[in-house]
Amino acid sequence: MTDPSLRDRAVRVYDAFTHDHRDRRTLLREMTALAGSVALAEGLIAAIGASPARASITAPGDARLLTQTVSSTVAGKPATVYLARPKAGGRKLGTVMVIHENRGLNDHIRDVARRVALAGFRAVAPDFLAPWGGTPADEDKARDMIAKADYDVIVAQGLAILADAKRGAGTSGKVGMVGFCWGGALVDRLAVAAGAAIDAGVAYYGPAPAPEQAVKVGAPLMLHYAGKDARVAQTGEPWVAALKAAGKKVEAFTYPGVDHAFNNDTSAERYDKPAAELAWGRTIAFLHKYLDG
Repeated sequence: MTDPSLRDRAVRVYDAFTHDHRDRRTLLREMTALAGSVALAEGLIAAIGASPARASITAPGDARLLTQTVSSTVAGKPATVYLARPKAGGRKLGTVMVIHENRGLNDHIRDVARRVALAGFRAVAPDFLAPWGGTPADEDKARDMIAKADYDVIVAQGLAILADAKRGAGTSGKVGMVGFCWGGALVDRLAVAAGAAIDAGVAYYGPAPAPEQAVKVGAPLMLHYAGKDARVAQTGEPWVAALKAAGKKVEAFTYPGVDHAFNNDTSAERYDKPAAELAWGRTIAFLHKYLDG
């Protein structure tokens, strides 16, 4: 996509579809008005949206890792969790909950969990749609399911999974979180609900809670924001200010000139490699600081 103005307008239209109306007919109509034809509009949508074909950076069968998917009951509801950890032992590992976007637990998030494990943690990636049948293959359906999900159930399951992660042989007894978009918002909300029961949280471009909730946060937080993401900035900026005013440990970074979802390398148009690598390096260092035994 060579026209920066067209690209930016197309990204805003796609973000409105993803986070607001979720009506694909409206998306196609608005993209066609921008691009001039249905064929070009479909190309724009494909370039901005996430592609399952680009989902894997670390192989599902990476020989350095042990992975499994576990199904159980958590907080009285069905639960599914993808687990990944380094195969090599030798030291106690902190646990990191990897929280998915509004597409649910998909191949990209499982891949991110493996990256977290390769960085030296136990990774726990729940499917927060499990109580309602689990993440479907259709991303539009997943977004609709998340919009209708019971947030009390989601928070209860998240807190229970985090509490369970503190236990077990080979763990440091410390737990943290990293989440993206919808998952970034859940990181903030779990930090409010958990108080001092968790040890660190990292949120990528997640819409923030009301500022008055900041006093309830007990864990150090790292917050990543996209410079072109006005929708999230209108909640993120007062959230950061409230955390600082309440004396909380918070590190906040805004990456100029990048879009919402800049870390998602399955989106050809929104992924920004320099910003993503800088944010990821900061994230891993932050998690090691607070979670290592």
